[in-house]
Amino acid sequence: MVLVGFFVVVLSICYKWQIIDATTVDSTPGLDFVPRPDPSDANNTLIYYKVHDDASVRKWTSKIDEFVQEYSLKAPGAENRMACSWSDASAGNKSCDVPLADFYPCNPDNQYNYHRAAPCVFLKLDKLLNWTPNPYNTSEDLPTDMPADLKQYITIVTGKEYANAVWVSCEGENPVDVEFLGPIMYIPRRGFPAYYFPYTNQEGYLSPLVAVLFENPKKGLIINIVCKAWAKNIARDALERRGSVSFQLKIDY
Repeated sequence: MVLVGFFVVVLSICYKWQIIDATTVDSTPGLDFVPRPDPSDANNTLIYYKVHDDASVRKWTSKIDEFVQEYSLKAPGAENRMACSWSDASAGNKSCDVPLADFYPCNPDNQYNYHRAAPCVFLKLDKLLNWTPNPYNTSEDLPTDMPADLKQYITIVTGKEYANAVWVSCEGENPVDVEFLGPIMYIPRRGFPAYYFPYTNQEGYLSPLVAVLFENPKKGLIINIVCKAWAKNIARDALERRGSVSFQLKIDY
């Protein structure tokens, strides 16, 4: 019984950190967002700040600063990363760089746009060993629950190499949230390029990022937001954070 208990603990730890071999387990990478109010409290998902309060803005921008440190060219393992593209994917033990310069205005020098009441929230997929996406790269067989604007985008890029991506979408969770959320930009692109996968425990590997810029959310109200990752082999479950994640945003002056 002790031995059985030991293996249960090990499996639960592996699931928590998504260190699972996707070639042997039917699994979906978790979707997460940054900045989190408290990484140790999964139930606390409210990003709240006051635009004209420098300390309030710094509370959130410093969290993003800390998160992107590993994406710096000076970070450990950076020498093992290379610039990748759809025509030049990584090879051997090399991993692909995530160039932070591509994320303007969602960058440190611009305070990730928080001081403009139009904040950036970063999305990332958890590392999942040997997992490779099966993209929706044509307009055929798109899920019925996929947002209309994403379906339209996929139709436009069908046949292009950059259609091979894990798409992302963010929207208000309820009709009133949709109304209050306002327009959204995805920076530097609408998804995670397929050339970042698979993760095979390469030294210096970086999870790809998408910055979601909320251009003009309604002020003074809590807005419920759900973001989803889209590929044919991704199941979405916000409660389990499998391929989907929910959070709230409130901005005061």
